[in-house]
Amino acid sequence: MIRVLGRLTMAAVGLIVLSLVTVQFARIIGDNVAMAQSLAGVDRDIDDLQAKRLLQLRALRRLTDPEGAIPEIHERLRLTRSNEELIFVKPQPTASP
Repeated sequence: MIRVLGRLTMAAVGLIVLSLVTVQFARIIGDNVAMAQSLAGVDRDIDDLQAKRLLQLRALRRLTDPEGAIPEIHERLRLTRSNEELIFVKPQPTASP
């Protein structure tokens, strides 16, 4: 009788330990999934920022060259050279049915 009770106690302790280990693994896996998603978001942000940086560097190179800056001057300040003219084109309004 004592042997059976001891074996049942050991089996119960084993089940408790197994369930605690399972809960810990589940928690760790959940943390790893959350960190992987966060890392993926950071990677996307880095890619977006690098693309934006390249666009800004191209614009900077273009604007440091006097010939490259002329279209920007025309657009923003509406200035022209003596032999140039600006022509503004407005789209025609769409007819309503």
